[in-house]
Amino acid sequence: MFEYAPAPESRAIVDIKPSYGLFIDGKFVDPIESGGFKSINPATEETLAEIAAGTSADVDAAVAAARRAYDKVWGPMSGSERAKYLYRIARLIAERSRELAVLESIDNGKPIKETRDVDLPLVSAHFFYHAGWADKLDHAGYGDSPRPLGVAGQVIPWNFPLLMLAWKVAPALACGNTVVLKPAETTPLTALVFAEICQQAELPPGVVNIVTGAGDTGAAVVSHPGVNKVAFTGSTAVGRNIAKAVAGTGKKLTLELGGKAANIVFADAALDQAVEGIVNGIFFNQGHVCCAGSRLLVQESIADEVLERLKRRMTTLRLGDPLDKNTDIGAINSAEQLSRIRELTAAGDAEGAQPWSPDCQIPDTGFWFAPTIFTGVQQAHRIAREEIFGPVLSILTFRTPDEAITKANNTPYGLSAGVWTEKGSRILWAAQQLKAGVVWANTFNKFDATSPFGGLKESGYGREGGRHGLEAYLDV
Repeated sequence: MFEYAPAPESRAIVDIKPSYGLFIDGKFVDPIESGGFKSINPATEETLAEIAAGTSADVDAAVAAARRAYDKVWGPMSGSERAKYLYRIARLIAERSRELAVLESIDNGKPIKETRDVDLPLVSAHFFYHAGWADKLDHAGYGDSPRPLGVAGQVIPWNFPLLMLAWKVAPALACGNTVVLKPAETTPLTALVFAEICQQAELPPGVVNIVTGAGDTGAAVVSHPGVNKVAFTGSTAVGRNIAKAVAGTGKKLTLELGGKAANIVFADAALDQAVEGIVNGIFFNQGHVCCAGSRLLVQESIADEVLERLKRRMTTLRLGDPLDKNTDIGAINSAEQLSRIRELTAAGDAEGAQPWSPDCQIPDTGFWFAPTIFTGVQQAHRIAREEIFGPVLSILTFRTPDEAITKANNTPYGLSAGVWTEKGSRILWAAQQLKAGVVWANTFNKFDATSPFGGLKESGYGREGGRHGLEAYLDV
């Protein structure tokens, strides 16, 4: 392994304010009731800013502003005019991408090379892509002159804060809806800078409203009678509660929830490429990915060789400062999530699976977990069935293709899967058999604004991205 000198990205480009208010009706305002919480840097536990905790009264004000904007400005506006705003936002995001990438790494704990090279390019791409749809909705396959729904209430998670914002806000605005968005309480900062970008783009007041807070704030957004559409990305448990709250209200709902994806490696796969795909599948973004390839299924005849290559590759992963351009694995997002990871890995150990991690130095402060693999995993083990949402891989083996498919589908989730083989016919066969919303072949964790994304079973329903994702924001 090469020794690399530290190459930290400067944080001087970001200007983190001591405190932030709510963004309602085009301006930052204080919450109606006092109260707030701290956003901290998970790599250092440094307090970054005081964030306002929005209450139901603040949500009322945000929904009212969104309704006014929908009725008087955004709804009646032509698609070509809406597109101009979306293009302007996309360009501003691209221009401020370095600042946003650094801020995202500081607030979330993810490596700068992922925020810089993956998240931000996709964020601006989603706004560019949906700007192109804004004046072409008549040709999207949903009939002549499809209508927007009205006010969209959106709740996003902490693993991809700005990217999830883009996935939800861009199609909503392109289709003519206005938005009330609640970012995750541990990662609100880039959403608040996005609010500044909306001001910079001179977006009409009320079209985008951002109400920060915790679960109660999100529940107020979801259950508000003035909201016409609800979009949520997060845990399956919270998704179930939202589905119950929305049932019978007439609100349109999309849910993108948890996963326990199988990454299947057949004996004829190109093993070096497969090992890279395995690493990318589970250790990208510290495994904080709902579609992470957290269950590795390896054909028995090559299992030892794959395991040896995987361990060798893992010894080259660098864990540490998220702002260092050499870092592969950053900090766990919160103490709560770290506790969850520790609980499940302890359960794996107790149930008889064998953990292994490369030697790596864990920083003294912050929330960290070394990349870990478990061998000897059985289907009934908790680490094979429950979403860990961390850098932990469970390894199982199979003998026949049918057995691989049976094991892969033996999960309540159905968000994604991966297949590694040199045979095109086997790829097509496996893709038809796997019960998952996304199946990657000889790659993993690839995203594109033009491609729909979403799950089956307890991974949720509805699609985001691509032409299919427009349907969620249209009255069709």
